Amino acid sequence: MFFHKKETIQPVNIETAHPQFAQLLLEQFGGATGELTAALQYWVQSFHCENPSIRNMLQDIAVEEFSHLEMIGKLIESHTKNVDQTDAYKSTLFAVRGMGPHFLDSQGSAWTATYINEGGDIVRDLRANIGAEAGARQTYESLIKLAPDPGTKETLVHLLTREISHTKMFMNALDSMGKLTDPMFGNIEPDSTVDLYYNLSTESDDNPQQGDKPWNSAPDFKYVANPTASHS
Repeated sequence: MFFHKKETIQPVNIETAHPQFAQLLLEQFGGATGELTAALQYWVQSFHCENPSIRNMLQDIAVEEFSHLEMIGKLIESHTKNVDQTDAYKSTLFAVRGMGPHFLDSQGSAWTATYINEGGDIVRDLRANIGAEAGARQTYESLIKLAPDPGTKETLVHLLTREISHTKMFMNALDSMGKLTDPMFGNIEPDSTVDLYYNLSTESDDNPQQGDKPWNSAPDFKYVANPTASHS
């Protein structure tokens, strides 16, 4: 059962309509890193999760993402309203599609379910979600730099902030399972190459020997400077 409150979770106010910026905002409405993708991804993942607390977290965040979709939709509506005769409007996707949000990205590509990243294992899904939040945060940062008025910027900063909050929640959920830094999950044991790092780059002044870096040295890895077929 769902209930929709008419007010947004944060106020959405703009000073002057900028339809060209509204087209950029479509990226977070119908784009790969957008709020619809996140909402559906986390909601579907919740049905794979046997841990009731983590399932509730995924559903709570999914519902919040739907509220963020509403905020982006209202921003797009406000930035395209009553400006259909302007040259700025005529140069955008809205000239053909009409004002308000559409399930398109900023380049006009339609939203697709292939954007959703879920795989039936909660550890795998939570890690995918951290990546999804990072992608959304990067998009919001780009939009904030281009925001045409303080009201739009304030809304986008709030949305960026919540991406950080969600990332922390996903990380804490992984930590509660002992999987925040453990790369292994599932039931199949890895083979003997699990702790090998292969040096597959040519050494040069710009690319020095790599055997002393934290991602390829003891205690986690054995550095193989000159790998051969016997190492594969």
